[in-house]
Amino acid sequence: MSDPILLEVVNNALRSIAEQMSATMVRSSYSTIVKEMKDCSSAIFDDSGRLLAEGANIPIHLNCLSPCLSTILTHYFPKEAMDPGDLIVTNHPYAGGHSLGSHHTKDIIMVEPVFHMGIELVGFSVTMLHHRDVAGTYTGDSWTEEIFQEGFLMEPVKLFEKGKRNEALWRVMMNNTRVPRDMHGDLMAQISGCHIGTEGLNALIDKYGLLVMRAVVDELLDYSEKLTRLEISRMPDGRYSHEEKILDDGYKGGPYNLKLTVEIRGSDINFDFSGTDPQVKGPINSPLSATISSVYYTMRALTNPHVPTNFGCQRPISVVAPEGTLVNPTMPTGTYQRMVTDHILVDLIMGALAEAVPEKVMADSCGCLYDFCSAGNVDTHPGGDVGNRHYWGEIVPGGLGARNGKDGITIMSCHVTNCPLPPVEAQEIESPVLFQERAIQPDSAGPGKYRGGFAQRRKWKVLGHDGQFFHTSQKSRIPPQGLFGGKPGKSGKWIINEGTTEERILDEAMGDVINLKYGDTVTCITPSGGGIGDPFERDPEMVLRDTLSGLISPEKALEDYGVVVDIKTRSILRDQTMETRERRPASHN
Repeated sequence: MSDPILLEVVNNALRSIAEQMSATMVRSSYSTIVKEMKDCSSAIFDDSGRLLAEGANIPIHLNCLSPCLSTILTHYFPKEAMDPGDLIVTNHPYAGGHSLGSHHTKDIIMVEPVFHMGIELVGFSVTMLHHRDVAGTYTGDSWTEEIFQEGFLMEPVKLFEKGKRNEALWRVMMNNTRVPRDMHGDLMAQISGCHIGTEGLNALIDKYGLLVMRAVVDELLDYSEKLTRLEISRMPDGRYSHEEKILDDGYKGGPYNLKLTVEIRGSDINFDFSGTDPQVKGPINSPLSATISSVYYTMRALTNPHVPTNFGCQRPISVVAPEGTLVNPTMPTGTYQRMVTDHILVDLIMGALAEAVPEKVMADSCGCLYDFCSAGNVDTHPGGDVGNRHYWGEIVPGGLGARNGKDGITIMSCHVTNCPLPPVEAQEIESPVLFQERAIQPDSAGPGKYRGGFAQRRKWKVLGHDGQFFHTSQKSRIPPQGLFGGKPGKSGKWIINEGTTEERILDEAMGDVINLKYGDTVTCITPSGGGIGDPFERDPEMVLRDTLSGLISPEKALEDYGVVVDIKTRSILRDQTMETRERRPASHN
């Protein structure tokens, strides 16, 4: 084969198909979490279930589609049991007996087998979409204790068989949601995404021929494996360990410990989570499919970004995750808030590999942040979902950790989330809420030669009745840590009715439903990113820029960086700065 031009053309064509699948879902969905926040993903596989390309949306989704497809093929529908026009659907985290299915009940996965010319199976078009409600105890992020409280469960089943929809299953789905309009629209969007993938892959095969395409795919996977192995072989051999905590404020029995040992031998790398705490009676357990996703994501972040993302990247990587732990739970343990653990897994892996690849790792970031609320107001927002309620909320972005050579990004969904900010106008149009503030929190970034990203301050007011508020965040006691002499970022907090006689700061970073009344406000201050390197080595001009921008105060410029800024002249007092840095406080040594 060895036609590099054809290899590149086909690789980009496959990526384009996968991205069109995601774009189709975003443009045709009904719910805010998809049409504004793009909480959906897509992938194309060959007929052996090998990943060929993925839509670049939610990293934690993407790599779980491979183990879920494998589960479907080995336990439910072998290839010979599939026909043109079939479409398989599942949302069961424990499909097949292990936690290798969907990540949680709201993440519905659809698999459409791709038949060329309606005869030969050539691949699979797969989509995942986060649906707003699947009949759990609450529609928001409450603390559940088992999977049955998180919604109805579907082991892999054919929603379409030979092109005919299973109407009984469809009615079951429509009758097990508080938001049937959104469920209907989002399911149709997801089905359309699968169809786009099928049409695109068939068109590509029509253009180049099936034999040529199979040869190109084999070479493309080998090429990605070769480049990934080259990246790993540049890392020094050895064993590297790290530990992180989740629910550090003690909520529901926390903190819990995550442990990891990474072993590098030549071009192979193994991630061993032995020693991680047992699974808990709650929703923060990470299914093995999600744990694998976190590992694959972090390795893609630490290796050459120009390597095509496909099954070849995964071949040099192995994962050991003992069953019955926070990173590989068993039925019927809850998984709905697995992102609480998965975000920390990224920091865990980065921390373990800090010694091996110090030039590539990031300091700790803000972690998992959600807030969702529902309320009703038939005067301003009639025609709501079941019970005349409307829902709003965000996967809230905060500060990202610094890298060697780069400051952390301010106010961005980090790592395995990657959801955009939904416009406040869109949320206010659809729900009884008024956003009063969205701003950068000054003096929050973790100091360093390269500072972390700043936190976000965000406040909204309920304009409906019988509000139900759910919140989730991390790092409320142990702030995001810095690396190589960099200082930690700041922890976050939640405040109800800030600045009033009814003000209260929530004790825990996550919790059960909080009832709100008309006029109540919720303020969220997110964690910020940790810094990298000695803050007293930061370029004074960069400190001046941040000070003049209002991001850090003159007092913090002096305290954290040893830089004396004259606000009146908008300049650095260089002699005083040099003197201050020479006699640095003991805390900066």
